[in-house]
Amino acid sequence: MVTDTENLNKEMTPTEKKAEERRAREKRVKELRERKAREKAAQEKQKQESAGKEKTPYELVRGARSKNRLTSLDFIKGLFRGFIELHGDRRFADDPAVIAGVAYLGDTPFTVIGTEKGRDTKSRIKHNFGTPNPEGYRKSLRLMKQAEKFKRPVICFVDTSGAFCGIGAEERGQGQAIAENIMELMTLKTPVLSILIGEGGSGGALALAVADEVWMFENAVYSVISPEGCANILWREPEKADEAAQNLKLTSKNISDLGVVDRVIPEKSRDPEKMLHDLSAQIIEWYKNTSEIPVDELTQRRYERFRKLGV
Repeated sequence: MVTDTENLNKEMTPTEKKAEERRAREKRVKELRERKAREKAAQEKQKQESAGKEKTPYELVRGARSKNRLTSLDFIKGLFRGFIELHGDRRFADDPAVIAGVAYLGDTPFTVIGTEKGRDTKSRIKHNFGTPNPEGYRKSLRLMKQAEKFKRPVICFVDTSGAFCGIGAEERGQGQAIAENIMELMTLKTPVLSILIGEGGSGGALALAVADEVWMFENAVYSVISPEGCANILWREPEKADEAAQNLKLTSKNISDLGVVDRVIPEKSRDPEKMLHDLSAQIIEWYKNTSEIPVDELTQRRYERFRKLGV
């Protein structure tokens, strides 16, 4: 008689081995699918729970830096047609961190300028992570003065952690380039609109945000310094960035309450096409209203708008 032990120790045939291996694979695949399904369900539950919960300022900062947000190039391609990019500051070089050119919105030609961060590692390195050198600001100013000459309105898309702080940038006059932009924008004799689409950091953002109206996306941020930089200066502890973000008052609600921005653009819709369509209509309406204002009155209003901030 053959015992159970002998049956267990009996070697399997090649066919039986293959069948056993197939069953083991199927079991592993089933377990993997079940685990992924549980993880997906947990993520969906977390999303639903956080949807109704207000984000902290530092969570908004991290979201504004996300690679999944639309960049300036996305807005330019999605809003305008016939975009022709123009390069160089006519003094030193071109700066890929600032995208600038001419395009049509409806039947109106616009000068379009934006700080571009890029999406993946390769494009972010190409665009210097959206931190402009002096030549980027001087390129933008060259195009703004050109827009003034040809009576084109100017649209600026702002998404930068700040101006580049490298040695070369300082040697080429980074501070002067920013100051010159701010000064010239105050008296630029053509309508100017600036839209904060992600991160608005310090003077690097302000150099493109002196405008007749400044709009800000709901989940964008605008601050004189990054939370990490603030925490490092005040407490020598960068990990206190969350607390710094809370005190910097950098959210769209804070900035709107201070009167720094004129309009907060909601981000409830997850459909980029609908959002771009709505934004296009708002820009057209803004230009229609602004173009009717005499130039001298327009520049005076712009100057007074910024002079009264903080008063």
